[in-house]
Amino acid sequence: MSTTEVMDPPARGWSWTQRRTLIVSCLAVTLVVASMAALYTALAQISIATGATQSQATWIVDGYTLALACLVLPAGALGDRYGRRLLLIVGLLVFAAASMIPLATTAVTWLIAARVLAGIGAALVMPSTLSMLTAAFPPGASGRAVGLWAGSAGSGGLLGLIGSGLLLQWWSWQSIFVGMAAAAIVLAATGFALTESRGATASGSDPLGALAGVSAIALLVWALIAVSDRGWGDPYVVAGLAAAALAAELFIVVELRVRYPLLDLRLFARRGFGCGAVSITVQFLITFGLFLIVVQYLQLVLGYSPLHTAVAILPMGGAVVGLSLLSPLLTTRYGLRLPTAAGLAVLAAGLLLTSRLTLDAGYLDCLMPLLVVGIGLGLASAPATTAIMNDTGADMHSVAAAVNDAAREIGAAVGIAVSGTVLATGYRASITPALPHLPEPVRAPVSHSLAATTQLTAQAGPQAQPLLDVARTAFLHGLHDTALTLAAVSLIAAVALGIWAPGRPAASR
Repeated sequence: MSTTEVMDPPARGWSWTQRRTLIVSCLAVTLVVASMAALYTALAQISIATGATQSQATWIVDGYTLALACLVLPAGALGDRYGRRLLLIVGLLVFAAASMIPLATTAVTWLIAARVLAGIGAALVMPSTLSMLTAAFPPGASGRAVGLWAGSAGSGGLLGLIGSGLLLQWWSWQSIFVGMAAAAIVLAATGFALTESRGATASGSDPLGALAGVSAIALLVWALIAVSDRGWGDPYVVAGLAAAALAAELFIVVELRVRYPLLDLRLFARRGFGCGAVSITVQFLITFGLFLIVVQYLQLVLGYSPLHTAVAILPMGGAVVGLSLLSPLLTTRYGLRLPTAAGLAVLAAGLLLTSRLTLDAGYLDCLMPLLVVGIGLGLASAPATTAIMNDTGADMHSVAAAVNDAAREIGAAVGIAVSGTVLATGYRASITPALPHLPEPVRAPVSHSLAATTQLTAQAGPQAQPLLDVARTAFLHGLHDTALTLAAVSLIAAVALGIWAPGRPAASR
């Protein structure tokens, strides 16, 4: 019998309880991540129906992600204390209730509030999925199950795009919320059949640590989003970044001194845990930053419909899931260093290919970089998650899962903010020289975004085509800047983790 078989028995040897836990955990995390991306394809319809501004439309997407990123770590601690299955069920019911609010009102304020509430529910769900999964499998035997979970989380955004594209093909944008609510209710009902689990270590409350952590994340993401409208030198942006740094410093001080910390920061001294968390953060930063620009490129430059756009991106998910099943074997054989460094380097290569897209490119030109990015994610995703969970005891799996999830959500929130800022800055820098030559009434929408320009030129007719070409060129300039920025982040992370990440343990060589 090989070492791999000892460490990770085949799926046919899993019990029905383990299979059931795996299915519910994977479906629940898929729903949480899919909800982050589902509204990308519907933002144009939502903006028209609700009258949302560009800033409000951004918060409709980021309100969910920000709430999830801020609260997933405290939610993991609550799962250890009160029960992971309980948190899963409660979170799914909150998520379902929040998803029903847009069916009663289309007011922008209520829609943003609904997304924030759904993010709170998702924060209760996400750490519970992974901690219940690892609790259901004996130590050393959860590698393949975690790989399936990581593949589900990694491809959830793509499935969200596909699902929303299908719904928009026949119904309105509100049907997306109906689908999310229905899925959450079904999973909540199924959750009652799962086995409850809790952390075995005594725990206490850490309200100051939770407040400091939430404040640091919220202020950072707000400041990054505000940069696109206000600029880096704006006093509010500078104050927001400074306040985020102070809140992060307070969080570190509190966590190192409190008796029962929300997060034991000493865990990050463990190379596997620390490297896994950094790797996951970078992966989701890049994934959702890439989604933001690629979805717009396919719809606004190539002219794809929402469904066509989602189908065009789908092959990337196949690469992620397929390699997520194989990458744990690479970790067993070579350690965390090789799959992590290789995966992030491949990600950078895919982003460099994205930066070479042109106005005349076809689908194959776009598919190639997406497949390369999917390969990179597939190589790096599961090993990072496994390293985080393996470097903590079973009684702390909810907190470890929350760190894993917080890394994903923080990465996604920052990735959306950074990509949106770089894209908007590049677009405005390129379009500004053309504005003085345009009639006064059209300058504002043209300077705003390619989406606004596309709507304007559609109303004006064929004579406005030159203006649309100028706006598309400006958008492509911003896309190139964004792809290169993300590629630089990925390459720097590949080098740093290639040095820091642990290799194959000496005992297994």
